[in-house]
Amino acid sequence: MRKGQIDFITMGCSKNLVDSEILMRQFEANGYHCTHDSEKIEGEIVVINTCGFIEDAKQESIDTILELVKAKEEGRIRKLFVMGCLSQRYQKELEEEIPQVDKYYGKFNYRQLLTDLGKSEVATCSGQRHLTTPSHYAYLKISEGCDRRCAYCAIPLITGRHVSRPEEDILQEVRTLVAEGVKEFQIIAQELTYYGVDIDGKQHIADLIRKMSDIEGVEWIRLHYAYPNKFPKELLTVMNERKNVCKYLDIALQHISDNMLSRMHRNVTKSETMDLISEIRKSVPGIYLRTTLMVGFPGETEKDFQELMDFVRWARFERMGAFAYSEEEGTYSALHYKDDVPSDVKQQRLDALMALQQDISAEMEAEKIGSSVRVIVDRKEQDYYIGRSEFSSPEVDPEILIKSDENLKIGSFYNVRITDSSEFDLYGEVI
Repeated sequence: MRKGQIDFITMGCSKNLVDSEILMRQFEANGYHCTHDSEKIEGEIVVINTCGFIEDAKQESIDTILELVKAKEEGRIRKLFVMGCLSQRYQKELEEEIPQVDKYYGKFNYRQLLTDLGKSEVATCSGQRHLTTPSHYAYLKISEGCDRRCAYCAIPLITGRHVSRPEEDILQEVRTLVAEGVKEFQIIAQELTYYGVDIDGKQHIADLIRKMSDIEGVEWIRLHYAYPNKFPKELLTVMNERKNVCKYLDIALQHISDNMLSRMHRNVTKSETMDLISEIRKSVPGIYLRTTLMVGFPGETEKDFQELMDFVRWARFERMGAFAYSEEEGTYSALHYKDDVPSDVKQQRLDALMALQQDISAEMEAEKIGSSVRVIVDRKEQDYYIGRSEFSSPEVDPEILIKSDENLKIGSFYNVRITDSSEFDLYGEVI
């Protein structure tokens, strides 16, 4: 047990990661040494930032809490604190069921942990974070909460309504991170395209991205978690105008069948979705689209599923994730629909959908052989440097494995010729 050390464990999404990074920086300013997701817990204090999105994530968070409770009881750690989405929603239940935790915090009052340990927030650290990512890229959270009311989603029940961060706070954070060496920004929110609507009723995401793009040192800006309903077309103009705005868009569609879209409360139709995809591709030639799809939602028929498969064949998404529906307490679908698609059918549909995407991805990656791309190097593994082009987000998208006789610098850009491909990754050499 190392005195003065706090070990952070972050569960769930990149939005949680940002919260952990903010708190870690504050603790460091107060004299603590912080580690993140270390394989071995050595600090006297542990902070678990939990996820409460779906049942599997909730169970993983609970298992982690129980594991650290055991460590505390065995004297391997002195204090245990829990924050994040799970404790935001279930704080009272957790306090009753697992009282061995020293204190539970929600998603928005976690800075109180500083006060409870006799420390104070350091104003000069505003906008600073202890980056857990490689030092050349960072996630940038521009809002909290969500005003959408998708039938399956518990996020609004946890985080509340959409709240946009002040524009200048965001831009100052970008300047601060650039000064620390960050070149690439992953823009994240629960609903990216809603930015600004809560302030004056207008979407301001395009203006925000333009202003970020103007900051010297910003090399890549990548957009995550857009919503198809009322998608701001001006974003497409910005992508064409600005070289440092990646031709990459993460837009979760969930399904394509009108039956499913209506039951999911997505406020968009099949026709509108297909028109939007066509317009995006026409407006921004060469754009890479990432989407997320769901199978097994209550009432999904075989016809609905085949419609989804046909849509994926038509859209040919460059990047895609998928998951099977999981009933979440308190959501509209849990309260009003029967979870009537058998679990084995859900799994079969998920496997079929991902197999189709795997074939599409393999074809598209093979088409890149012989082309040249600008690549940022993330790390080195054995005989390869691992990098990404503007068309790949960290951790979730295909990477480029680079053979090089010269030493490449992590966080630097190189022009790479693609020499080979696999189902999901590319191979290349520096030109």
